Amino acid sequence: MGRVSRRAFTVAALSALTTAPAASSALAEQERRRGGAPATEMRGLWLATVANRDWPSRAGLSAGEQRAELLRHLDNAVRHGLNTVFFQVRPAADALWPSPYEPWSAYLSGSQGRDPGWDPLGTAVAEAHARGLELHAWFNPYRVAVHEDPARLLPSHPARRHPEWVVPYAGQLHYDPGLPEVRAFVQDAMVDAVERYPVDGVHFDDYFYPYPVAGQDFDDAASHAAHGAGFATRADWRRDNIDRLVREMAERVRAVRPAARFGVSPFGVWRNAASDPRGSATTAGVQTYDDLHADTLAWVREGRLDYIVPQLYWHVGMDAADYATLLAWWAGAARGSRTRLYIGEALYKAGDPAREAQWQDPAELSRHLALARLHPEVRGHVFFAARDLAEDRIGAMARVTADHYGRPAGPPR
Repeated sequence: MGRVSRRAFTVAALSALTTAPAASSALAEQERRRGGAPATEMRGLWLATVANRDWPSRAGLSAGEQRAELLRHLDNAVRHGLNTVFFQVRPAADALWPSPYEPWSAYLSGSQGRDPGWDPLGTAVAEAHARGLELHAWFNPYRVAVHEDPARLLPSHPARRHPEWVVPYAGQLHYDPGLPEVRAFVQDAMVDAVERYPVDGVHFDDYFYPYPVAGQDFDDAASHAAHGAGFATRADWRRDNIDRLVREMAERVRAVRPAARFGVSPFGVWRNAASDPRGSATTAGVQTYDDLHADTLAWVREGRLDYIVPQLYWHVGMDAADYATLLAWWAGAARGSRTRLYIGEALYKAGDPAREAQWQDPAELSRHLALARLHPEVRGHVFFAARDLAEDRIGAMARVTADHYGRPAGPPR
């Protein structure tokens, strides 16, 4: 078959968004005629452990039951043509490996600090590699607990031993990012896993300063008074705190394990254009720069990250945050940088009856991948999350696999 022009492919892609669901399969066929699957691309899956979201299915399972569930998730990733798993190993100032810094996670045994009788991270790395999967260790830097009661933490917990490190906010406990000793400690706790295990990457999600809640203030007045001199605003100081964490963590990961990549998966809107002419044509209620104090655009443009995975968890045509608009914006942000761009996909919304009509269409996610092919800066996708991959309520992931992952592709290097 003759080579399809870029203009013709663009027209076909846009047409597929407004025609019957079968159009995405036709679009995928055109994509294959343009050269087929790339030799390498990110085909990733998030495996969340906080609140037993994906794994273990509940706290208190035996070691054998936990291990069997974990291996099923890895096998399921392989079955769907994926090549990378982002495994949440520090969901809340705890650990899924024998850490000298923090207690065993309660999401394993049901009791914080109780040894589960095996090493989940060590097992995950070995078993992922045996299946040809990469394993990225996913850490949440500052969340201490998903409740506000310090007494529920172990007496030996670092947050109990250093109550001055902790800020209660919106029903949770958080470490204060404005304290240099906190920044050093959380890095030490995370780097311990990188030193112990041959992980292929180190991954942060979207939680830096917590998401804002109307009528509540994150009380970091004391740390700002002690360390905020020289900044015009508290917001500028907060962004500098997060910049320091990212810069220092990147340096430490590269020093300890040079082959491992360091990346972040932020909320999908850096800033709306109404706030900054460099921002996206969106009207999202949350802006990462302003609300989470994470200048993700600067991290990309300055090459601080090996990769970025913006969470574009909206459908094509969404009024406040259109998937296609944000896809193009992020492609422009990554253009010419050393930072690889992957796109975070909302598999969890597909077939959820509480979601918009677009998410009841099994072809919605497949259309996302077809649109992404128009942007050479996009090097792959990561799907949230493992439980939803296993359920695949309306066959949306099966559609993605059939349309786009028919040929194997190795993970990006």
